[in-house]
Amino acid sequence: MKAASKSRKVLLVESEPVAREVLQVLVENLGCHGEVVTDGRRALATVRSEDFDAVLLDLRSSAIPPEDVVSGIHHIQPSLLGRVLVITGEVDDQATLELVERYFLLQIRRSRVKFDLAGRLRALLRIAPLRSPRLTID
Repeated sequence: MKAASKSRKVLLVESEPVAREVLQVLVENLGCHGEVVTDGRRALATVRSEDFDAVLLDLRSSAIPPEDVVSGIHHIQPSLLGRVLVITGEVDDQATLELVERYFLLQIRRSRVKFDLAGRLRALLRIAPLRSPRLTID
């Protein structure tokens, strides 16, 4: 299972060091390669030079507006349309709601990342869930 998903690359855009480490571990636990950048400018530069299967973007992680980051990603790699997962706050403002709708973004609340990220990325990247061993009763 992990061998099949290891070739999948996820760009992680996160400015906070501890959050970057957590995201990296969660992505690697899925058997994927996580490339980490700290802001939107670096994300756009990285997307220009490398191919990715998905992008995980913390909306707070860029000095440039999130809409510019997302539209730039889609312009550079149109195959990422529908493959950008954004980390949002607990309450969405109107701008965030419009961004999510306009660019077909998947979203995850910051407080739910540890619980929901694996399932969302599995679905997005079409990684089959791990099978749990069957219990046998003697």
